[in-house]
Parts: sequence; structure tokens; C-alpha cells
Amino acid sequence: MANTNFQGKTAVVTGASLGIGRAAAIALGTAGANVVVNYRSHPEQAAEVVAAIEAAGGQAFAHQADVSDQTAVEQMIAAAAERYGQLDIAVSNAAFSDREPFYEADMDGFRRTVDVTMWGAFFLLRAATRQMMQQQTPGAIVMVSSPHAFIAAPRAMGYNMSKAAVEHMSKTAAIEVAEFGIRVNIIQPGWTDTPGERKFASEETLEKGGSKIPLGRLGTPEEIARGILFLCDPSQDYMTGATLLIDGGISLPWWANRGSAAPE
Repeated sequence: MANTNFQGKTAVVTGASLGIGRAAAIALGTAGANVVVNYRSHPEQAAEVVAAIEAAGGQAFAHQADVSDQTAVEQMIAAAAERYGQLDIAVSNAAFSDREPFYEADMDGFRRTVDVTMWGAFFLLRAATRQMMQQQTPGAIVMVSSPHAFIAAPRAMGYNMSKAAVEHMSKTAAIEVAEFGIRVNIIQPGWTDTPGERKFASEETLEKGGSKIPLGRLGTPEEIARGILFLCDPSQDYMTGATLLIDGGISLPWWANRGSAAPE
């Protein structure tokens, strides 16, 4: 039986033109939600996401906004509520990352990483919460984090810092908005095959790295999207402040990797 829990719901997904955001937007739209497809610089791909949702019988529109701009995020949330009547779901997915040692980092790129990945997440969290409170309706907010929040991956200090902050802001928010029926949960995707990852690694590198993950491969955006759909589902109305880890086992102890022996 098809999941009808999303019928008539309205969702905003940031960074929805590519990767995990794209898969999440299509999953929500296919499940019956009205979807605002946020993008910053990929209008053609955002239009493809809208077309995919409409082809599945759903409703969607693309909205250009840089999530590091608080006013732009607030305007996007207002546009969602105006178009569809209210906001029920928000997925904070947009992120940016420059990767280099912190002592050599280009500070413009470092600040951009924090502005998009941390502040962008906060701006969406705040604007979505305020809209739901104004409506006096329950809602679900999903914050896309990362194992980088607790694994000190080298050459990614700005991203690591930002994801660690996302974890704390999400859990703090979950406490503060529970009385309004607003749920805030976290998803931690592991190493996932996205255009963002392909910016840093070749096909050979991804295949070799993926083979060392306990489950033997990288994740797919669609697998992460299914987790996001689960956290957004109104039937999970007793779940808040929780973290869902979908990483193929990459954050398990080092000796859990394929071909490694357990310590004696």
C-alpha cells in the first residue's frame, strides 16, 4: 500500500538540484508532498527535479536562494506558505566544502563553507520553525549532518566544524520547539556518491575507497533520501532530537574495515 502520509503536506528542501537534496525532493514529491526545490546555481537541474515530481503526479516549483543569506531563506519559506497554504516539512541539505589543511586554507572558501553549511542550516531551521509556530501546526525538520561531525577528517576543518555545530543546534532546537509539536531530527549520511564528492575524487578513487567501507561501496542519494522520508513521516510523531546514521559502517572502528583484523 502506498504511503499517503505526505498527501497535502508542503516541504522545502535546500540544495535540491543535485545529490542527496535532489533525491530527497523527488522522494517527497513522489510520496505526495508539494515540494519547493531550492537551488543556488543549477537552474536546469532544479527544473529537472520539478519535472520528475510533476511526472509522478505531484506539485513542485523551483526557488533560487543562497541559504547563507538569511533574508533570502525567510523569503523562500514565505513563498512556500503562500503557494501551498502552509509549511509542514523542511530539509536542510545545502552544504559547501573546500578541502585543504586549515593552515593553508583560502579564508574566503573557509568562510563560505561555514556560511553555507552552518549558518545556512540555522537560517532554514529558524525560518521554518517560525512559520510552523505562526501556523500553529506541527511539523518536521530534518537536518542533514555527517559523520564529519564526530570524525576529525583531515583537510576538512571548516566542514567538520560546521557539521558539529549542526548537531548541537538541531538537538537544542528539538528541546525548544517540542512544545509546539515541531520535531527536529538529524540524518548522518556516510560517504555517498554525489556530484559534490566527485568534485574531490576520481571514479577510481571512489571505487577504491568504497571497497574499504564495511558494506563494500559508497551509498546512493536515493538510500539517504529514504531515511529523510522516514524522519519526515508524520507517523514518526514521537521521534525528535534523534540521529539516523546511514553510512555503510564507515564510522565503525578502523578494524571493522574490510580486510582488517580485529585487535586482540
